[in-house]
Amino acid sequence: MPVRIVVCVALILLSACKPAPPAPAPAVVAVETANGSEESGAISVGKAATRKEKIDLSKTTEWPNVPLTAGVTQVSCELDYSQGDGQPLDSLDFLQLADAIKPCKQTGVVRLRYTGKINAEFTALMERVSNIAQRMDIQERVLDISSSGGQVEDAIRAGDIIGASQWTLWVREDAICHSSCVLILAAGDQRVIAGRVGIHRMMRINSKATTRAELSQELREVYAQLKDYLERNGAAVTIADLMMTVPNRKLRLLDNGELMEYGLQGANAAQDDLDRIRLTRDCGEDFVRRRDEFLLAFTRRCGAPGFAVEEMNACGLALRGDYGFPDQTCPHESPLAEFDRRLSARGEREKAESLAAPAAAGSAALVPQETLEPTGPEDG
Repeated sequence: MPVRIVVCVALILLSACKPAPPAPAPAVVAVETANGSEESGAISVGKAATRKEKIDLSKTTEWPNVPLTAGVTQVSCELDYSQGDGQPLDSLDFLQLADAIKPCKQTGVVRLRYTGKINAEFTALMERVSNIAQRMDIQERVLDISSSGGQVEDAIRAGDIIGASQWTLWVREDAICHSSCVLILAAGDQRVIAGRVGIHRMMRINSKATTRAELSQELREVYAQLKDYLERNGAAVTIADLMMTVPNRKLRLLDNGELMEYGLQGANAAQDDLDRIRLTRDCGEDFVRRRDEFLLAFTRRCGAPGFAVEEMNACGLALRGDYGFPDQTCPHESPLAEFDRRLSARGEREKAESLAAPAAAGSAALVPQETLEPTGPEDG
């Protein structure tokens, strides 16, 4: 074989043996600077102190006193937040809480607007409002949240309460859900998100670690709790990974695609599996098929970035007729049924008022005219 050919073959073989060029580095995800303080971070406090035996709130009205920060909680019996967020709630006392929520029995909806931290107060708030709503048979429950985060352990406890109590979660266009608030999103039956959602690394307080290895071991224990919590709520464990890696002085904002991919937007996958079993049994396979088709169309057409929550809801109400909803057989299980209950309750109120008006007018006609006129001082 000519030398020139041998050299060429050798060069070809050598080039084939060269390692492949390195893959391009992944694009750097934009982050926002946070102040890194306890007020804005996901806080892990370690093992909770031993607690007294827990009281079953459903079996008593004598609830232990729990403080509630003033100005962070409001209760409304309407879904239309353009008309306001309802009355302020400043106490978690049973009677005061029952009085605040009682008007919602008429509309069948309670919307809780919360703008505070994720902490023990928030956990108690969700437990107690859920309990009152259950006692009053108010089936439609909306947590309308804006929070910069707080304690991871309290987020897990509150999330388990939310997951067991059928709450829809809103993050409105003017709202945020950062840090440990993301764990709250994982628990909702339905999540409607128009605001900003972001994650960063946990900060460990009350730690006795003096080395990175010791701190890593402590965080691994929390990570195991996070992983278990996310899995039982049908959310991606990737969320726990981000809470271990993104620097806590920065914030990784999640886009709409990531919210869907991580199981934080739309229907909760774990709850959806349970609902499909129940709805197939109660409403039939055709209902479930149409519901699935509607939910896919709603996500695609009504969940686009830039939509406000009220615009998403309006889009869904306009869309559902294409899929035969509200369903005649299972109207209360139809998508967005909470709006039907509100409209029905409003219609009943207006009907009652229209019937009461002639009766009131007839009663007034029976009153002597002079008693209806204002009385002045007697003439001297």
